[in-house]
Amino acid sequence: MERERREQPRVKIKWPVIVQHNDGHIEGETLNFSINSAFIRCSKPLKLNEIFEMTIDAPNRRLALNAEVVWSNTYGRDDKITPRGMGVRFLDISSEDRDFIAEVLDAEKISRVASEYLETLKKELGIMID
Repeated sequence: MERERREQPRVKIKWPVIVQHNDGHIEGETLNFSINSAFIRCSKPLKLNEIFEMTIDAPNRRLALNAEVVWSNTYGRDDKITPRGMGVRFLDISSEDRDFIAEVLDAEKISRVASEYLETLKKELGIMID
């Protein structure tokens, strides 16, 4: 079994993204996030090690940061298992933006744990709760 190489766990979050690079811009969306990185689903991922600027439209906040491509699915399949896009590592991010991301990630984790707990209770008690 291959060891997980990520330093921080990721949380599924979909936010619109605009990637600025030498040839123009690319629109996409984040599929998952950590405090230091994200996966961006887009039709034309950048090349490995490419450094670029990007804007993420989070709820009630626009994040502007620099990132580097650390993984890219440029030519592979584009499906639910291997979406077209790129994994990026944040290079330059303000402490305010990093704090904002940390708060959102914590809230998402708490929400996920609560949902999983509620589903377990439903199954164990054999009841339907909406």
